[in-house]
Amino acid sequence: MVMTKETESKWNGFSLKPRKDMPAGLWMRCPGCEHMLYKKAVEKNLHVCPECNHHFRIETTARIEYLADEGSFQEVLADLTTSDPLSFKYRGTSYKQRIKDDEKKSGAREAMRIGKAFIKGRGVILGVMEPSFLMGSMGLVVGEKFCVAVEKAMEESLPLVVVCCSGGARMHEGVISLGQMAKTSAALAKYDEAGGLFISVLTDPTTGGVTASFAMLGDVIIAEPGALIGFAGPRTIAETIKVELEEGFQTAEFMLEHGFVDMIVHRKDLRSEIARLIDYCQK
Repeated sequence: MVMTKETESKWNGFSLKPRKDMPAGLWMRCPGCEHMLYKKAVEKNLHVCPECNHHFRIETTARIEYLADEGSFQEVLADLTTSDPLSFKYRGTSYKQRIKDDEKKSGAREAMRIGKAFIKGRGVILGVMEPSFLMGSMGLVVGEKFCVAVEKAMEESLPLVVVCCSGGARMHEGVISLGQMAKTSAALAKYDEAGGLFISVLTDPTTGGVTASFAMLGDVIIAEPGALIGFAGPRTIAETIKVELEEGFQTAEFMLEHGFVDMIVHRKDLRSEIARLIDYCQK
């Protein structure tokens, strides 16, 4: 018998039925244990790997949802955006275009959101950094938002809670971004003199100018498990001074062992721990 198009078998190796493609975005690989994970299961687990407890980076919307009492976050300065003071260009892309691209990607206007919120009924001024917006880098707007958050915490006699997640000072704004290190540190000095409580939460990664300023100035410094915390990252150190770092260097666990953070808290316990600290400090 001669095979024709009409009589040719449609067998695809497993079934004679047309093969259906797997919908995209259902699965993700954990960088910690390299298991393939069902994405919805990870989201249900607060974006923590159910196999190895790797804490994934999360956007500000999810972070606020996990930390603040439902519907309690009242954002301020939501429309504050940066300019392009240096007319900066990098690899053929302007700073202004990069801002537009990251706005579209992250849904955020800048790398930090601030506002008043409640955590288990305790009033706080809450700041959360956005890792998807220029890697959570600190420029003029982030510095200004942080200082406004400090001022509001002083005005209302509330604890200040800031979730740090940053690649450091923003190179696109040059010395203007570096100036925010001194500015935010000075604001915290005033807050400390006023008797305020600053709880700094370090997540993956917390590096560069943010580590060298407000991130490490908390009255209590909390880190999430496995977070990269340091000034220059391991890759930068290896490429510049040609030093191979010991395994686990600059992780939250390393920092705890060497006295740079006060405690490591799993994401599911963060709300309770912050509430406990506020009560303990009678704030």
